[in-house]
Amino acid sequence: MTKANVLLVEDNRGQSAIIRDYLEKNGYAVVTVEDGTSAFKAAKTKNIDVILLDRVLPDIDGAEVCRWLKLDQTTRDIPVIMLTAKGELNDKVSGLEAGADDYLPKPFDESELNARISVRLRSKSQQDELKKKNRQLEDMLTRVESLAIMDPLTGLYNRRRFETIFGNEFKRAQRYHLPLSCMMIDIDHFKKINDTHGHQQGDVVLREIAQVIQATIREVDTAARWGGEEFVVLSPNTPKANGLLAAERVRKAVANREYSGMAGMRFTVSIGVAGIPDEPLNSQDKLIHAADLAMYAAKKNGRNRVESA
Repeated sequence: MTKANVLLVEDNRGQSAIIRDYLEKNGYAVVTVEDGTSAFKAAKTKNIDVILLDRVLPDIDGAEVCRWLKLDQTTRDIPVIMLTAKGELNDKVSGLEAGADDYLPKPFDESELNARISVRLRSKSQQDELKKKNRQLEDMLTRVESLAIMDPLTGLYNRRRFETIFGNEFKRAQRYHLPLSCMMIDIDHFKKINDTHGHQQGDVVLREIAQVIQATIREVDTAARWGGEEFVVLSPNTPKANGLLAAERVRKAVANREYSGMAGMRFTVSIGVAGIPDEPLNSQDKLIHAADLAMYAAKKNGRNRVESA
């Protein structure tokens, strides 16, 4: 079993030697220092499990050292047991107010010291385990939340999440009379990719085209997998003319990409762009449908091109 590491802060060398000898005989690994500055440094740089802190030190009051330890992010969770020859109530109170976890007046019985350390170590172990479980729970909740909004293959938003964002952006654009453009993107001849190279390689192409789209658009834009081999990009505060320029950049980037395991083969996309303000497009459904129709027009007119609604 790994030894618990005890930091002993005691300026009386004779007393320090006695305590250290007792602790080591009881299976603890002991680090000794004689002043508050050294105590703070050791607590920050060594893996300390519990601190035995003398109330009276040559440079800094022990209560002040304890206060520093409890304010610092890296040391605040280390249990502190204050040791002192003083028995006045106000000294005990000041130590506890500084954040000490326990208080043991000198002279103390060694077995009591051992018991106090054991209690604090057990409490720290329980707290560490609770923090670990909380982190695991937070990680699990983050993964669940991610699964709910992300497409697992491409890493883009899924359709459900996109529709939520789309709804908010459409309302904002209408309320403040802002432009909003939308592009629908379809991979050309994707069925042929799957039939010729297999679905696994088709997934590679989907994933890498998604990466190209994400890398080419702006941070304020939202890209999502619409379904199958189709993607959608929403560009807030962007007139349709600028949306067409953005779509052309995406088209070129996809066409110029070299895809993993495809021996230099190139792939293309057909893109349709629609935008508001446009009087007939007075709803989300109409805007997305217009972009979809423009995309089909791009495919009909030869593919690897951008068409406007």
